Amino acid sequence: MTQASTMNAPLPHTLLHPLSNAHLDALEEETIFILREVAATFERPTLLFSGGKDSLVMLRCAEKAFGAGRIPYPLLMIDTGHNFTEVTEFRDRRAKELGAQLIVRSVEDSMARGTVRLSHPEESRNAHQSVTLLEAIEEFRFDALIGGARRDEEKARAKERIFSHRDSFGQWQPKAQRPELWTLFNTRLTQGEHFRVFPISNWTELDVWQYIAREDIALPSLYYTHPRDVVERKGLLVPVTPLTPPRDGEQVQQRQVRFRTVGDITCTCPVESTAASALDIVAETLSANISERGATRMDDKTSDASMEKRKRDGYF
Repeated sequence: MTQASTMNAPLPHTLLHPLSNAHLDALEEETIFILREVAATFERPTLLFSGGKDSLVMLRCAEKAFGAGRIPYPLLMIDTGHNFTEVTEFRDRRAKELGAQLIVRSVEDSMARGTVRLSHPEESRNAHQSVTLLEAIEEFRFDALIGGARRDEEKARAKERIFSHRDSFGQWQPKAQRPELWTLFNTRLTQGEHFRVFPISNWTELDVWQYIAREDIALPSLYYTHPRDVVERKGLLVPVTPLTPPRDGEQVQQRQVRFRTVGDITCTCPVESTAASALDIVAETLSANISERGATRMDDKTSDASMEKRKRDGYF
């Protein structure tokens, strides 16, 4: 046992002055505590690092916890092969700057092995990351995977514990989750099991952007406003790319957009926005009425239970 959208019009910056950052110190302290507990408790942990904003916030906390060049576990990226180039290039550069070991495992390699089979060539590879992740866990015998999921993102993630137990098949069983009272975490494992650990579970999207603004954390350019060709589809703005071409009858429009999350190109959508800085995004987030994943993820539109099903199968 161890202790421890659509976006509305931006608000004027004058309305941000009463917004306090004082709570960020407590959130940062909790995150650093958990990152250190993982290093002290587990034999072979890893930090899931996509190059996205949440993993970059965790990386800043890890840098504060251990120091640049001293992060005691490798970074792991599961690459679908359909990630934004701006993000993967930023990921590689940031890992090099910190002197951190970066392990990349690809869904395409799983496809070559025959462990991942697509139902058709245009199928999104996003859900298939679970297979590649479980293969990486077996290859490196990881016993703890530190992820950047937050409880405010989605209903299934709101059920997640900070130290979330996975069985020997890598599956998440909501009814078998362990109590976490008074910051007491049960980290006992049997052979073949592992934990997913979520140090920023208690953060919100607003907290993340306030922290990015306070710490002046560099991000991939996709997070800020830029012109992009899109089509409207099922209430979302779908980026026009070779992987996501317009369908018959759809009208291509150029809009000023930004990405609230930067996942697989085939299922990640931008939102209309003119926010050019972290403070601009703090203002937008204050007026947002659709959750981050609800506003940006095509793969979460299938049903309310889609994320929970994927998590049971080993998803992040």
